Formats: sequence, structure tokens, C-alpha cells
Amino acid sequence: MTSPPDNAIVAAGGIAELGAEAAGARTSYGEGALVVCDQVVRIYTGEGIEVQALQGLDLLIGAGELIAMVGASGSGKSTLMNILAGLDTPTAGRVRVAGQDLGALSAKERLIYRRQRVGFVWQQTSRNLLPYLTAKQNVTTPLRFSGWRRRLREERAMELLDILGIAHCANRVPSRMSGGEQQRTAIATALANEPQLLLADEPTGELDSSTAQDVFAALQTANTELGATVLVVTHDPAVSHQVQRTVAIRDGRTSSETLRHDTADELGNTVRQAVEYAVLDRAGRVQLPREMTERHQMRDRVRLRSLDDHIGVWPDRPAGLDRPASPEQDGAA
Repeated sequence: MTSPPDNAIVAAGGIAELGAEAAGARTSYGEGALVVCDQVVRIYTGEGIEVQALQGLDLLIGAGELIAMVGASGSGKSTLMNILAGLDTPTAGRVRVAGQDLGALSAKERLIYRRQRVGFVWQQTSRNLLPYLTAKQNVTTPLRFSGWRRRLREERAMELLDILGIAHCANRVPSRMSGGEQQRTAIATALANEPQLLLADEPTGELDSSTAQDVFAALQTANTELGATVLVVTHDPAVSHQVQRTVAIRDGRTSSETLRHDTADELGNTVRQAVEYAVLDRAGRVQLPREMTERHQMRDRVRLRSLDDHIGVWPDRPAGLDRPASPEQDGAA
């Protein structure tokens, strides 16, 4: 048997090193985060039509965070929520929650994940609760499936209903509760098995502003007092403005994040500061805000220049048209 030539050995070694480097980067990405979405793609096909709901989405969520997610209809929010809930699987990429690779779970493991690791609250109150059961019975139902003893089930149910301010609804069926009481009961039911992640898809969408505030307060309680990491999809500014981190999704990818923190003004009053950042994904892509690209007539191609402390971006325009200074003529962004 003849030995492979030296250059073949070197090439094979180089390929192996590149593969190991890629695998290492993939493994280390999101290390320590509770939720890791790593270049997630979800494609739906039917009747000859292909829809890319998620297009390489990256997202990290740390344990204990309360995050709002916003985006236009069709941006991919609900698709992502369904994947995180274990109701759907990605076409490509990887999703890990509490160390579990959701794409690698068997049907049985996925069922256990939905029962124990994640809780879900829908916008429609009718989808969250069984109409013929009382609030306490709704909360104890997932505990029965998990094998909790009756006394412990009832204690856990009453504890949750009390913490969320609806202990008075314990023996009422949903038709005898207000919309806000139903949603808080739904949150209690979703938290019954002490999940690490609570997902809420437009939980205040069908409620008036006052009731919506009560429901959001229940989500805050789930986060601060019960230790759940909470991701809430919302179109309600009153909700998204109260969290420390708001993630915006556009065209199937995270496009921007708004981070908020409280500071004191010169009079000692607490003032909330908000800073919006564009998201730079792992492939080096940034989604420029549409209002900026339209204002500067940026289409198809842009010109970049690395400056001392930032990157300048200029529209590319045909010669002879009125246009701003080029990167070579102007050092400002």
C-alpha cells in the first residue's frame, strides 16, 4: 500500500483543524445561557410554496431574564416561540434550552420537556384553560400528569394562585372569571411544574390597559419571586417599555435590541434610560433600520470604511448623481 503524499496529509490535517475550530466555536457559543438559538432556520413548504419563517436567527437568553420580543406580523416571532415550546423543530441550526438540544429530542423526550422545562401562555384565554375545571383544578392538572401526590398538588396550586393574587378564583370555572383573572390562572397553570422558561405569546392582547398591567405584573412576579425566565411576545408598548431588554425580530432574524437601565438625575429622581442597538449576528450581518436605508437611498450595495472608532457606511450611487461625500472624501460616518 502506498502512503499518501505529504501535501495530502497537510490538507487533511488543515481540514480537520478547521472542522475542530468550527465545532469548538459552535459548542462555546452561548455557554452558560439558558436559551441558545444558534443560526436557526425554519422553512415551511406546501403546494409548491416555500416560506422561510426564520433565516439564521441567533439569540441568547440568560437564566433569570425577563425579555420582551417585538416584530411585525410574519417576522418569525410565533415560529420561534413554537420551537422554544417544543411544538415545532428547526429546519437547520440548533436550539438549546437548559442544556437540552431540542432538535435531537425523541417524541417522548419532547413531551417530558413540554411538561417540565417550559410553560406557555397563549393570547386567547380560551386556549389556556379547560372550561369545565376550576382555577385550582386547572393548575393541578399538569401536576397530576407529573405524578405529584394529591395533597402536594393542591398546596402547590393554592400557593401559585395566592402569589398571583387570584386565590379567590380557586373554585371558579373560567366563565366566572374576568379576562385578567383567566390569564393569571393560565400563568399559574404554566408555572405548576416549576419550569425554567415561561413563554407568553401576546398575553395582554385581548385585555384593556388596566387589566393588561395586572397580567404583566403577574409575569414579573413569576420572574422575580418564582425564579422563571420569561420571554413575552407583545405589541403593547406599556409592556415592552417596562422590561430591561427588548428584542426586535425582522424578516426571520433578530434585528435590534433595546437595553434599559435606571439612573438618577441631578435632583435624585429615578430616570429610565433606553439605548437601541443593532444586532451583529455570528455571520457579521447587521440589519440596518429601514427608515435609515430609505432616507439615504441605500439599495443592493453599500460602501464601508473602517475608521478610528467605528465603521462608516455610504450608499453606492452611479457616477454623476448628486451624492454625499464618499469614504475617500469624508472621514465621518
